[in-house]
Amino acid sequence: MKPNRLAPLVAATLFFFASAVSAQPLHGIAMHGEPALPPDFAHLPYANPDAPKGGQLRQALTGSFDSVNPFIVKGLAAAGVRSYVFESLLGRNWAEPFSLYGLLAESIEVSDDRQTFTFKLRPEAKFSDGTPVTVADIVFSLETLRDSGRPNYRNYYGKIKRIETPDEHTITLTQDSGDRELPLIIGVMPVLSKAFWQGKDFAATTLDPIVGSGPYVMGEIKAGETITYRKNPDYWGKDLPIQKGLWNFDEVRFDYYRDANAAFEAFKSGLADVRIETDPVRWNTGYDFPAAKDGKIIREKIEQKTPAAASSFAFNTRRKIFEDPRVREALAMAFDFEWANANLFANSYRRTYGFFGGSELSSEARPVDERERAVLGEAANRLRPDFIDGSYRLPVSDGSGRDRNVLRKAVDLLAQAGWTVGDQGLVNAAGEPFAFTITGQTRDHEKIALHYQRTLQAIGIKAELRIVDPAQFSAIQTSYDYDMIPATWSNSLSPGNEQMLYFGSEGRTVEGTRNYPGIADPAVDAAIKSMLDARDRDDFVAAARAEDRLLVSGFYVVPLYDAGGQWVARWNYIGSPSTQPLPGFEATTLWRER
Repeated sequence: MKPNRLAPLVAATLFFFASAVSAQPLHGIAMHGEPALPPDFAHLPYANPDAPKGGQLRQALTGSFDSVNPFIVKGLAAAGVRSYVFESLLGRNWAEPFSLYGLLAESIEVSDDRQTFTFKLRPEAKFSDGTPVTVADIVFSLETLRDSGRPNYRNYYGKIKRIETPDEHTITLTQDSGDRELPLIIGVMPVLSKAFWQGKDFAATTLDPIVGSGPYVMGEIKAGETITYRKNPDYWGKDLPIQKGLWNFDEVRFDYYRDANAAFEAFKSGLADVRIETDPVRWNTGYDFPAAKDGKIIREKIEQKTPAAASSFAFNTRRKIFEDPRVREALAMAFDFEWANANLFANSYRRTYGFFGGSELSSEARPVDERERAVLGEAANRLRPDFIDGSYRLPVSDGSGRDRNVLRKAVDLLAQAGWTVGDQGLVNAAGEPFAFTITGQTRDHEKIALHYQRTLQAIGIKAELRIVDPAQFSAIQTSYDYDMIPATWSNSLSPGNEQMLYFGSEGRTVEGTRNYPGIADPAVDAAIKSMLDARDRDDFVAAARAEDRLLVSGFYVVPLYDAGGQWVARWNYIGSPSTQPLPGFEATTLWRER
């Protein structure tokens, strides 16, 4: 464990300015406005408090894992650890953009400027080994995650400058960075057991069960094959309103398969109970097996009310070949979505636009207004008119796979950037060919990359395809050792500090972020800061649109597609609530009918 640099800041007595702190402890907090649920709410709006308890939920995944610690850079973590084993001070209501309610903490007090905030722990809160959750564990969690966890933890928790702990159930934290989201970010911080981690190397991968305070404990663990979570019969929080109707199974099991076809066969044969389908052709034609025909399989498309997942091929602008935005625009233009949708995806997808597609946060078809212009500042002067007035559209091809008009425009852009078509294909002034590698890890990646490869070949570009295993893919993501990779960013209706991890300038050089394109634009940083500083929803929306507009106009990715929701199949003995949260499918609300 690294030295405790925060310890000198931890005081033995509570210190705060009474006039700056809310007069009453709050049962919940919202990023903007007030939380929707009252103090006496009975359960979350998408949970069934009368759901039957017991049985097993089995899910089939593709890929692998070599660690059960999801909080560090090293290793590929198993699915479910954060959700089933660990808890936070506050729990999220996914029916709101970003609102939190008491979980390990029974209340939160926040100063008007959100610089100082106090959590009061529930005295009954316990880890699965029976030890109580105290403020010592909260301080330990903050320091450990900050010093030894993923880069986002360091970015978030490093903003805390003072900690006061007047008793074992009260903790007050003070920042000096003016981050209005920080009280909520600390509220959802995973809480670690200080006693459990004593003498252990937190930053090292492990396959040994680790202790949390959540409703489940780790059971069987086989690296790369399976992980099982077993309901803790002594779980301390089972009667809390925020937990009613959740965690209904005695056991939750994730089995790993080599590819999507193998995982689908597991579902068909009854080795998995629920499946989120990602292949539109399979969704439209593959569910004709006997159990599906006999009505034993329930299929539904669950509408996603949050921004569409931004799926893409991400350029690595750290590579010289992708430095010029005209090159990136040309390559984005060359992707024939219409052909792919018709020939590969049964016309089941829509084209992805930007990073908040389908929501009020998107810049698509929206002109810059006064609020957004104030956020953009001088950066507005560099935007093309079609980005200012909202008229920019992704190209629409004739669906042939070789639309001459679209490809001609792409070649013209490449020529402006110094690339011309010759006997050796597309070359620069030095005669060097335009060649790069697309690295993926699944057959789905391979299928769409091969289509893209054929189109690029038509304009003289050599794009090689490389498929690697999940561990290799994770390693190159972390170190940015690639030319182009498939990348997806999933955003909520309340994007915040994670946007710096996704697109902040620091991520161009700091390993382990999700800034896969290597974006380093002060205007993007400023838009994210404006979003974090916003005190009302209108200013927040304007800042999010500014960020989206800058990212889209920078052509950092080749936009792909999304389904507008999730295709979910489940055996009919798996029950599901009639109401789903804003992001869509939520496995923690399911139950077993028999």
